[in-house]
Amino acid sequence: MEEKKRFKIYKIIMLVVLVAFITFLLTSIGMYRYFTNKNMDVKNLFSSDVNIQTTLDKYKSLINKYYLGDIDEEKLKEGAIKGYIEALDDPYTEYIPKEDMKDYLEDTMGNFIGIGIYIVENTEKDKIQVLAPIKDSPAEKAGILPGDLIISVDGVEYKGSEMSVASTKIKGKEKSIVKLEILRGTETKTFEIEREKIIINPVEGKVLENKIGYIVFSSFDENTAEDFKAKFEELKSQGIKSLIIDLRNNGGGIVTQALKIADYFVEKGEVLLYEVDKNNNEEAKKANEDPIINMPVIILTNKNTASSSEILAGCLKDLGKAKIVGTTTFGKGIIQSVLTLSDGSGLKVTTQKYLTPKKVDINEKGIEPDEIVELPETVESVLTVEEKDDTQLKKAIEMLK
Repeated sequence: MEEKKRFKIYKIIMLVVLVAFITFLLTSIGMYRYFTNKNMDVKNLFSSDVNIQTTLDKYKSLINKYYLGDIDEEKLKEGAIKGYIEALDDPYTEYIPKEDMKDYLEDTMGNFIGIGIYIVENTEKDKIQVLAPIKDSPAEKAGILPGDLIISVDGVEYKGSEMSVASTKIKGKEKSIVKLEILRGTETKTFEIEREKIIINPVEGKVLENKIGYIVFSSFDENTAEDFKAKFEELKSQGIKSLIIDLRNNGGGIVTQALKIADYFVEKGEVLLYEVDKNNNEEAKKANEDPIINMPVIILTNKNTASSSEILAGCLKDLGKAKIVGTTTFGKGIIQSVLTLSDGSGLKVTTQKYLTPKKVDINEKGIEPDEIVELPETVESVLTVEEKDDTQLKKAIEMLK
């Protein structure tokens, strides 16, 4: 009987050790406080009135007391932060290690050395998904396609929640090689791609039939608004009378850049966007300048039109400055802020939701086009569609004639 009792106690201790090891991601975020009480009551670890710092310190004490292997305090601290943030279950809130912050900010501003792909988190499959390769980039030339799932980078597998880390690993020194394992449908493919300096998101444009201007860009970066204005003025000098803005596969970016572009169309003082914080405080973002664009406008959208591109599309639609043609947008009606911490690391955190000028919440709903037009089933991607097969563009041209 005594032997059974000792065996039961032994199992309990081993279970506690196992739990402590598995949950090492919850090790203390801040300064550690050590417990020296040899008779520490493990049951108190789970008391409802024990705060998180005390709980984490107790786990740390158990690890230090029982764990057989070496302990890397920095790695445990970083794991704790990641685990704490991931438990929010928000795919857009993430911890950025200090060694990745420089690359992250350069990426956000539109300057980096890499292979030239836009990626998103596929939350359903917990994979990193290619939204689109940048035009003329090493990724496009190598054959990377929208919808490809990135399984590993240089032999290391990454989940969707590890997108920022994987993005940093894909970037690197100019002329170095990165090896990607890609899942395309049921087929696994391997690509070895040479990194280059990437000029991302050029604002491109041309004049179509009937003096229709056409402008396309794939994200909102540091200089997108100024580049858009310059491209519009170039097309205007060529005599355009109307404008198509192609936001298909535009995954968003810097909110202020979207608002600056909206300002080109909207009367000074008009509300472009409402931002609402966690305390339900509402801030109206208004046009600061007189409009410089006054002509019929159509915006092209699809399911990958997201975030800042939805801000622009929703604003111009609500204020009667543009019609929308294509398919329903992605539906990302929330805004993230990037906070730089004292140790050099960062936190990208969801801080606000936004409403269109008519106070429509588009989050997880998207924006419905005025004219719903699908691409032909034979077309794999808008990135590769020829103009003669582009039913969405054709509809926009028809409406502007």
